[in-house]
Amino acid sequence: MEVRRTVPVKLDVDSADADLLRETIQQFLDAANYVVDVAQDGEWVETRKSTLHEETYSVIRDRTDLHSNHVQSARDRAVDALKSVVAKWKQGEYASLPTFTSRFCEYNQRNATFYDDHATLSTVGGRVTVGYDFPDENRDTPHSQYLLNDDYETTGATLHEREGEFYLHIRTTADVDAPDRPENGTVLGVDLGVGNIAVTSTGVFWSADELNHWHREYEKRRGSLAQCGTRWAHENIQSVGRTETGWFEQMLHRVANGIVTKAVETGCSYIAFERLTNIRKRLPHAKWHHLWPFQRLTGYVKYKAEARGITVQVVNPQYTSQRCSTCGFTHEDNRPSRESLRCQDCGYENHADYNAVARTCSSGGQPDAGRLATAKNIGLKLLRNQTEAEGGAPVGVRLNSGMLNTNGVVPVPDSVRVGVHAECHGL
Repeated sequence: MEVRRTVPVKLDVDSADADLLRETIQQFLDAANYVVDVAQDGEWVETRKSTLHEETYSVIRDRTDLHSNHVQSARDRAVDALKSVVAKWKQGEYASLPTFTSRFCEYNQRNATFYDDHATLSTVGGRVTVGYDFPDENRDTPHSQYLLNDDYETTGATLHEREGEFYLHIRTTADVDAPDRPENGTVLGVDLGVGNIAVTSTGVFWSADELNHWHREYEKRRGSLAQCGTRWAHENIQSVGRTETGWFEQMLHRVANGIVTKAVETGCSYIAFERLTNIRKRLPHAKWHHLWPFQRLTGYVKYKAEARGITVQVVNPQYTSQRCSTCGFTHEDNRPSRESLRCQDCGYENHADYNAVARTCSSGGQPDAGRLATAKNIGLKLLRNQTEAEGGAPVGVRLNSGMLNTNGVVPVPDSVRVGVHAECHGL
Protein backbone atom coordinates (compact mmCIF):
# COMPACT_ATOMS: atom_id res chain seq x y z
CA MET A 1 0.00 0.00 0.00
CA GLU A 2 1.37 3.40 -0.97
CA VAL A 3 1.45 5.99 1.83
CA ARG A 4 2.07 9.67 1.13
CA ARG A 5 3.06 12.27 3.69
CA THR A 6 4.03 15.95 3.39
CA VAL A 7 6.55 17.34 5.89
CA PRO A 8 6.95 21.14 6.32
CA VAL A 9 10.53 22.21 7.04
CA LYS A 10 11.78 25.70 7.85
CA LEU A 11 14.87 26.61 5.81
CA ASP A 12 18.11 28.26 6.83
CA VAL A 13 18.94 30.58 3.91
CA ASP A 14 21.55 33.32 3.62
CA SER A 15 20.61 36.73 2.22
CA ALA A 16 22.05 36.23 -1.28
CA ASP A 17 20.32 32.89 -1.77
CA ALA A 18 17.10 34.35 -0.33
CA ASP A 19 17.06 36.98 -3.08
CA LEU A 20 17.43 34.26 -5.72
CA LEU A 21 14.60 32.22 -4.20
CA ARG A 22 12.32 35.28 -4.10
CA GLU A 23 13.01 36.05 -7.75
CA THR A 24 12.42 32.43 -8.70
CA ILE A 25 9.07 32.44 -6.90
CA GLN A 26 8.07 35.68 -8.60
CA GLN A 27 8.93 34.39 -12.07
CA PHE A 28 7.10 31.13 -11.31
CA LEU A 29 3.95 33.08 -10.40
CA ASP A 30 4.32 35.28 -13.49
CA ALA A 31 4.56 32.14 -15.62
CA ALA A 32 1.44 30.61 -14.10
CA ASN A 33 -0.51 33.85 -14.57
CA TYR A 34 0.69 34.10 -18.19
CA VAL A 35 -0.71 30.62 -18.88
CA VAL A 36 -4.06 31.74 -17.47
CA ASP A 37 -4.05 34.81 -19.73
CA VAL A 38 -3.29 32.71 -22.81
CA ALA A 39 -5.92 30.12 -21.87
CA GLN A 40 -8.70 32.73 -22.00
CA ASP A 41 -10.04 33.37 -25.48
CA GLY A 42 -13.25 35.33 -25.22
CA GLU A 43 -15.82 33.11 -23.54
CA TRP A 44 -13.73 30.00 -24.19
CA VAL A 45 -11.08 28.77 -21.75
CA GLU A 46 -8.48 26.27 -22.89
CA THR A 47 -7.68 23.57 -20.31
CA ARG A 48 -5.68 21.04 -22.35
CA LYS A 49 -2.10 20.84 -21.12
CA SER A 50 -0.73 19.82 -24.50
CA THR A 51 -2.26 22.84 -26.23
CA LEU A 52 -1.19 25.31 -23.56
CA HIS A 53 2.29 23.79 -23.55
CA GLU A 54 2.65 24.54 -27.27
CA GLU A 55 1.33 28.08 -26.84
CA THR A 56 3.26 29.10 -23.73
CA TYR A 57 6.40 27.05 -23.13
CA SER A 58 8.74 28.77 -25.59
CA VAL A 59 7.48 32.23 -24.68
CA ILE A 60 7.97 31.68 -20.94
CA ARG A 61 11.43 30.22 -21.50
CA ASP A 62 12.38 33.34 -23.48
CA ARG A 63 10.88 35.76 -20.98
CA THR A 64 12.19 34.15 -17.78
CA ASP A 65 15.24 32.41 -16.37
CA LEU A 66 13.20 29.52 -14.97
CA HIS A 67 14.30 25.91 -15.11
CA SER A 68 12.33 23.94 -17.71
CA ASN A 69 10.61 21.91 -15.00
CA HIS A 70 9.53 25.11 -13.26
CA VAL A 71 7.87 26.21 -16.49
CA GLN A 72 6.01 22.91 -16.78
CA SER A 73 4.98 22.97 -13.10
CA ALA A 74 3.65 26.53 -13.47
CA ARG A 75 1.62 25.44 -16.48
CA ASP A 76 0.23 22.42 -14.59
CA ARG A 77 -0.77 24.58 -11.62
CA ALA A 78 -2.54 27.00 -13.94
CA VAL A 79 -4.37 24.21 -15.77
CA ASP A 80 -5.57 22.62 -12.52
CA ALA A 81 -6.94 25.99 -11.34
CA LEU A 82 -8.59 26.62 -14.71
CA LYS A 83 -10.29 23.22 -14.68
CA SER A 84 -11.69 23.96 -11.23
CA VAL A 85 -13.17 27.24 -12.49
CA VAL A 86 -14.66 25.61 -15.60
CA ALA A 87 -16.23 22.88 -13.45
CA LYS A 88 -18.00 25.56 -11.39
CA TRP A 89 -19.21 27.30 -14.56
CA LYS A 90 -20.74 24.04 -15.77
CA GLN A 91 -22.71 23.87 -12.53
CA GLY A 92 -24.02 27.38 -13.07
CA GLU A 93 -21.85 28.94 -10.39
CA TYR A 94 -19.94 32.20 -10.59
CA ALA A 95 -16.16 31.93 -10.48
CA SER A 96 -13.45 34.28 -11.71
CA LEU A 97 -10.32 33.14 -13.50
CA PRO A 98 -7.46 32.34 -11.11
CA THR A 99 -4.73 34.80 -10.24
CA PHE A 100 -1.64 33.44 -8.49
CA THR A 101 -0.42 35.74 -5.72
CA SER A 102 0.49 33.40 -2.84
CA ARG A 103 4.27 33.08 -2.69
CA PHE A 104 5.16 29.53 -3.72
CA CYS A 105 7.13 27.53 -6.26
CA GLU A 106 7.07 23.82 -7.17
CA TYR A 107 10.09 21.52 -7.14
CA ASN A 108 10.60 17.92 -8.24
CA GLN A 109 13.53 15.54 -8.44
CA ARG A 110 14.77 17.17 -11.66
CA ASN A 111 15.25 20.68 -10.29
CA ALA A 112 15.97 19.82 -6.65
CA THR A 113 18.07 17.32 -4.74
CA PHE A 114 17.06 16.35 -1.21
CA TYR A 115 19.39 15.22 1.58
CA ASP A 116 18.89 14.43 5.28
CA ASP A 117 19.76 17.92 6.52
CA HIS A 118 19.66 20.14 3.42
CA ALA A 119 18.52 20.45 -0.18
CA THR A 120 19.84 22.04 -3.34
CA LEU A 121 17.26 24.00 -5.33
CA SER A 122 17.37 25.39 -8.86
CA THR A 123 16.84 29.15 -9.06
CA VAL A 124 16.95 31.80 -11.77
CA GLY A 125 20.62 32.27 -10.85
CA GLY A 126 21.73 28.66 -10.55
CA ARG A 127 21.57 26.10 -7.73
CA VAL A 128 21.53 27.16 -4.10
CA THR A 129 21.97 25.07 -0.96
CA VAL A 130 19.40 25.51 1.82
CA GLY A 131 19.72 23.93 5.26
CA TYR A 132 16.87 22.36 7.22
CA ASP A 133 16.02 24.05 10.52
CA PHE A 134 14.73 21.02 12.46
CA PRO A 135 13.03 21.16 15.88
CA ASP A 136 14.39 19.32 18.91
CA GLU A 137 15.78 16.00 17.63
CA ASN A 138 14.56 14.19 20.74
CA ARG A 139 10.94 14.85 19.86
CA ASP A 140 8.84 12.46 17.82
CA THR A 141 8.03 14.69 14.84
CA PRO A 142 7.01 14.20 11.19
CA HIS A 143 10.63 14.96 10.32
CA SER A 144 11.84 11.85 12.14
CA GLN A 145 8.83 9.74 11.16
CA TYR A 146 8.93 10.39 7.42
CA LEU A 147 11.70 12.70 6.19
CA LEU A 148 14.54 10.95 8.03
CA ASN A 149 12.99 7.50 7.65
CA ASP A 150 14.78 5.35 5.07
CA ASP A 151 11.48 3.65 4.25
CA TYR A 152 10.13 6.93 2.80
CA GLU A 153 11.28 8.34 -0.53
CA THR A 154 11.22 12.07 -1.27
CA THR A 155 9.31 12.82 -4.47
CA GLY A 156 9.17 16.61 -4.56
CA ALA A 157 8.41 19.74 -2.60
CA THR A 158 6.70 23.11 -2.63
CA LEU A 159 8.72 26.17 -1.61
CA HIS A 160 6.76 28.80 0.34
CA GLU A 161 7.79 32.28 1.44
CA ARG A 162 6.05 33.80 4.45
CA GLU A 163 7.18 37.12 5.94
CA GLY A 164 10.70 36.75 4.64
CA GLU A 165 11.08 33.16 5.88
CA PHE A 166 11.25 30.16 3.57
CA TYR A 167 9.59 26.80 4.14
CA LEU A 168 9.88 23.64 2.09
CA HIS A 169 6.84 21.34 2.18
CA ILE A 170 8.54 18.08 1.25
CA ARG A 171 6.44 15.27 -0.23
CA THR A 172 7.37 11.69 0.70
CA THR A 173 5.99 8.28 -0.19
CA ALA A 174 6.50 4.70 1.00
CA ASP A 175 5.18 1.22 0.29
CA VAL A 176 3.96 -0.33 3.52
CA ASP A 177 2.09 -3.49 4.35
CA ALA A 178 -1.63 -2.95 4.03
CA PRO A 179 -3.33 -3.13 7.45
CA ASP A 180 -5.94 -5.76 8.16
CA ARG A 181 -9.22 -4.49 6.79
CA PRO A 182 -12.51 -5.00 8.64
CA GLU A 183 -14.73 -6.98 6.29
CA ASN A 184 -18.10 -6.54 7.95
CA GLY A 185 -19.07 -3.68 5.63
CA THR A 186 -20.19 -1.38 8.47
CA VAL A 187 -20.30 2.37 7.79
CA LEU A 188 -19.69 5.22 10.22
CA GLY A 189 -21.60 8.26 8.92
CA VAL A 190 -20.15 11.69 9.75
CA ASP A 191 -21.97 15.01 9.37
CA LEU A 192 -19.99 18.28 9.36
CA GLY A 193 -21.47 21.54 10.59
CA VAL A 194 -21.04 24.84 12.40
CA GLY A 195 -22.44 24.31 15.89
CA ASN A 196 -20.71 20.96 16.12
CA ILE A 197 -17.70 20.39 13.91
CA ALA A 198 -18.57 16.73 13.44
CA VAL A 199 -21.37 14.36 14.47
CA THR A 200 -21.17 10.61 13.93
CA SER A 201 -23.99 8.15 13.37
CA THR A 202 -23.03 6.58 16.73
CA GLY A 203 -24.04 9.76 18.54
CA VAL A 204 -20.62 11.35 19.15
CA PHE A 205 -20.44 15.16 18.97
CA TRP A 206 -17.35 17.35 18.62
CA SER A 207 -18.42 20.80 19.72
CA ALA A 208 -17.22 23.96 17.95
CA ASP A 209 -17.53 26.04 21.13
CA GLU A 210 -13.81 26.23 21.80
CA LEU A 211 -13.03 26.92 18.14
CA ASN A 212 -15.51 29.80 18.12
CA HIS A 213 -14.19 31.15 21.43
CA TRP A 214 -10.58 31.26 20.30
CA HIS A 215 -11.53 32.68 16.92
CA ARG A 216 -13.20 35.59 18.70
CA GLU A 217 -10.12 36.04 20.90
CA TYR A 218 -7.77 36.10 17.92
CA GLU A 219 -10.08 38.55 16.14
CA LYS A 220 -9.86 40.88 19.13
CA ARG A 221 -6.06 40.68 19.12
CA ARG A 222 -5.89 41.44 15.40
CA GLY A 223 -8.33 44.33 15.80
CA SER A 224 -6.33 45.82 18.64
CA LEU A 225 -3.07 45.55 16.69
CA ALA A 226 -4.66 46.98 13.54
CA GLN A 227 -5.50 50.19 15.41
CA CYS A 228 -1.79 50.79 16.02
CA GLY A 229 -1.03 51.06 12.32
CA THR A 230 2.71 50.45 12.79
CA ARG A 231 4.96 47.98 10.98
CA TRP A 232 5.47 46.17 14.29
CA ALA A 233 1.69 45.80 14.63
CA HIS A 234 1.36 44.53 11.05
CA GLU A 235 4.02 41.88 11.64
CA ASN A 236 2.30 40.82 14.85
CA ILE A 237 -1.08 40.54 13.09
CA GLN A 238 0.49 38.03 10.71
CA SER A 239 2.07 36.22 13.66
CA VAL A 240 -1.31 35.99 15.37
CA GLY A 241 -2.78 34.54 12.17
CA ARG A 242 -0.11 31.83 12.04
CA THR A 243 -0.70 30.99 15.70
CA GLU A 244 -4.45 30.74 15.12
CA THR A 245 -4.02 28.49 12.09
CA GLY A 246 -1.59 26.24 13.96
CA TRP A 247 -3.96 25.92 16.92
CA PHE A 248 -6.91 25.09 14.66
CA GLU A 249 -4.88 22.44 12.85
CA GLN A 250 -4.01 20.78 16.15
CA MET A 251 -7.68 20.78 17.07
CA LEU A 252 -8.66 19.25 13.72
CA HIS A 253 -6.10 16.50 14.24
CA ARG A 254 -7.74 15.70 17.59
CA VAL A 255 -11.17 15.51 15.96
CA ALA A 256 -9.82 13.35 13.11
CA ASN A 257 -8.16 11.01 15.62
CA GLY A 258 -11.44 10.76 17.51
CA ILE A 259 -13.45 9.90 14.40
CA VAL A 260 -10.99 7.21 13.32
CA THR A 261 -10.80 5.81 16.84
CA LYS A 262 -14.59 5.57 16.97
CA ALA A 263 -14.61 3.75 13.62
CA VAL A 264 -12.03 1.27 14.93
CA GLU A 265 -13.85 0.75 18.23
CA THR A 266 -17.12 -0.02 16.47
CA GLY A 267 -15.53 -2.23 13.83
CA CYS A 268 -16.36 -0.06 10.82
CA SER A 269 -15.01 -0.75 7.34
CA TYR A 270 -16.02 2.65 5.97
CA ILE A 271 -16.29 6.28 7.06
CA ALA A 272 -18.75 8.32 5.00
CA PHE A 273 -18.62 12.12 4.66
CA GLU A 274 -20.82 14.46 2.70
CA ARG A 275 -19.29 15.94 -0.43
CA LEU A 276 -18.03 19.45 0.34
CA THR A 277 -18.90 20.95 -3.06
CA ASN A 278 -21.09 24.04 -2.64
CA ILE A 279 -20.79 23.91 1.15
CA ARG A 280 -20.77 27.71 1.23
CA LYS A 281 -24.27 27.68 -0.24
CA ARG A 282 -25.45 25.05 2.23
CA LEU A 283 -24.05 27.08 5.14
CA PRO A 284 -24.62 30.67 3.94
CA HIS A 285 -24.26 32.23 7.40
CA ALA A 286 -21.03 30.43 8.30
CA LYS A 287 -17.80 32.40 8.53
CA TRP A 288 -14.50 31.41 6.99
CA HIS A 289 -13.27 29.78 10.19
CA HIS A 290 -16.22 27.39 10.01
CA LEU A 291 -15.72 26.45 6.37
CA TRP A 292 -12.01 26.06 5.74
CA PRO A 293 -11.49 23.30 8.36
CA PHE A 294 -13.93 20.88 6.69
CA GLN A 295 -11.72 20.02 3.73
CA ARG A 296 -8.68 19.72 5.96
CA LEU A 297 -10.54 17.57 8.48
CA THR A 298 -11.70 15.09 5.84
CA GLY A 299 -8.13 14.93 4.52
CA TYR A 300 -6.77 14.18 7.98
CA VAL A 301 -9.38 11.48 8.55
CA LYS A 302 -8.66 9.94 5.15
CA TYR A 303 -4.96 9.29 5.66
CA LYS A 304 -5.37 8.31 9.31
CA ALA A 305 -8.17 5.89 8.45
CA GLU A 306 -6.28 4.32 5.54
CA ALA A 307 -3.45 3.46 7.93
CA ARG A 308 -6.03 1.45 9.93
CA GLY A 309 -7.51 -0.31 6.90
CA ILE A 310 -10.65 1.86 6.82
CA THR A 311 -11.93 3.39 3.59
CA VAL A 312 -13.16 7.00 3.51
CA GLN A 313 -15.76 7.90 0.88
CA VAL A 314 -17.96 10.92 0.16
CA VAL A 315 -21.65 11.03 -0.79
CA ASN A 316 -23.97 13.67 -2.21
CA PRO A 317 -25.40 15.54 0.81
CA GLN A 318 -28.63 16.55 -0.96
CA TYR A 319 -31.66 16.08 1.32
CA THR A 320 -29.73 14.14 3.97
CA SER A 321 -30.96 16.54 6.65
CA GLN A 322 -34.62 16.21 5.55
CA ARG A 323 -34.79 12.47 4.99
CA CYS A 324 -36.24 10.07 7.56
CA SER A 325 -33.61 7.40 8.18
CA THR A 326 -36.35 4.93 9.15
CA CYS A 327 -38.87 5.07 6.29
CA GLY A 328 -37.00 7.21 3.76
CA PHE A 329 -39.67 9.93 3.51
CA THR A 330 -38.01 13.23 2.56
CA HIS A 331 -39.59 16.61 3.27
CA GLU A 332 -38.42 19.93 4.68
CA ASP A 333 -41.13 19.73 7.36
CA ASN A 334 -39.31 16.72 8.84
CA ARG A 335 -37.02 19.28 10.48
CA PRO A 336 -39.33 21.46 12.62
CA SER A 337 -36.28 22.82 14.44
CA ARG A 338 -32.53 22.46 14.58
CA GLU A 339 -32.74 20.28 17.68
CA SER A 340 -35.26 17.75 16.44
CA LEU A 341 -36.34 15.52 13.59
CA ARG A 342 -39.94 14.34 13.25
CA CYS A 343 -40.99 12.34 10.19
CA GLN A 344 -44.26 13.61 8.69
CA ASP A 345 -44.99 10.18 7.24
CA CYS A 346 -44.14 7.46 9.76
CA GLY A 347 -43.99 9.67 12.86
CA TYR A 348 -40.40 8.69 13.72
CA GLU A 349 -38.72 11.03 16.18
CA ASN A 350 -35.19 11.20 17.50
CA HIS A 351 -33.90 7.71 18.36
CA ALA A 352 -34.25 6.90 22.07
CA ASP A 353 -30.59 6.00 22.38
CA TYR A 354 -29.66 9.45 21.09
CA ASN A 355 -31.84 11.19 23.69
CA ALA A 356 -29.21 10.24 26.26
CA VAL A 357 -26.70 12.44 24.48
CA ALA A 358 -28.56 15.56 25.58
CA ARG A 359 -28.30 14.43 29.19
CA THR A 360 -24.61 13.51 29.07
CA CYS A 361 -23.26 16.23 26.79
CA SER A 362 -20.11 17.45 28.52
CA SER A 363 -20.01 20.79 26.71
CA GLY A 364 -23.24 21.91 28.34
CA GLY A 365 -24.96 22.63 25.02
CA GLN A 366 -27.85 20.82 23.42
CA PRO A 367 -26.84 18.33 20.74
CA ASP A 368 -28.55 18.63 17.37
CA ALA A 369 -30.88 15.65 16.91
CA GLY A 370 -31.30 16.52 13.26
CA ARG A 371 -27.52 16.34 12.79
CA LEU A 372 -27.61 12.79 14.18
CA ALA A 373 -30.21 11.86 11.60
CA THR A 374 -28.13 13.51 8.90
CA ALA A 375 -25.07 11.49 9.92
CA LYS A 376 -27.14 8.31 9.64
CA ASN A 377 -28.45 9.33 6.23
CA ILE A 378 -24.93 10.05 4.98
CA GLY A 379 -24.02 6.48 5.87
CA LEU A 380 -27.20 5.16 4.25
CA LYS A 381 -26.39 6.96 1.00
CA LEU A 382 -23.10 5.10 0.83
CA LEU A 383 -24.97 1.83 1.34
CA ARG A 384 -27.33 2.58 -1.52
CA ASN A 385 -24.73 3.99 -3.91
CA GLN A 386 -22.05 1.33 -3.53
CA THR A 387 -22.82 -2.22 -4.52
CA GLU A 388 -19.36 -3.70 -4.47
CA ALA A 389 -16.04 -2.87 -2.82
CA GLU A 390 -12.86 -4.43 -1.56
CA GLY A 391 -13.72 -6.60 1.41
CA GLY A 392 -17.41 -6.65 0.48
CA ALA A 393 -20.07 -4.03 -0.06
CA PRO A 394 -21.28 -1.85 2.85
CA VAL A 395 -24.10 -3.58 4.71
CA GLY A 396 -25.05 -1.26 7.55
CA VAL A 397 -24.58 2.07 9.30
CA ARG A 398 -23.22 1.91 12.83
CA LEU A 399 -25.49 3.47 15.44
CA ASN A 400 -25.14 4.02 19.16
CA SER A 401 -26.57 0.65 20.14
CA GLY A 402 -27.31 -1.11 16.90
CA MET A 403 -26.90 -0.97 13.17
CA LEU A 404 -29.07 0.54 10.48
CA ASN A 405 -29.49 -1.04 7.07
CA THR A 406 -31.90 -0.36 4.25
CA ASN A 407 -34.53 -2.48 6.00
CA GLY A 408 -34.36 -0.89 9.43
CA VAL A 409 -32.41 -1.11 12.67
CA VAL A 410 -30.56 -4.34 13.42
CA PRO A 411 -29.28 -4.86 16.99
CA VAL A 412 -25.56 -5.38 17.38
CA PRO A 413 -24.64 -8.68 19.07
CA ASP A 414 -22.95 -8.31 22.44
CA SER A 415 -19.84 -9.98 21.02
CA VAL A 416 -19.16 -7.07 18.68
CA ARG A 417 -20.53 -4.18 20.71
CA VAL A 418 -17.18 -2.68 21.62
CA GLY A 419 -16.96 0.78 23.11
CA VAL A 420 -20.34 1.88 21.72
CA HIS A 421 -21.82 4.69 23.75
CA ALA A 422 -23.19 8.17 23.35
CA GLU A 423 -20.87 11.02 24.22
CA CYS A 424 -20.12 14.62 23.45
CA HIS A 425 -16.66 16.12 23.07
CA GLY A 426 -16.08 19.76 23.89
CA LEU A 427 -12.89 21.06 22.26
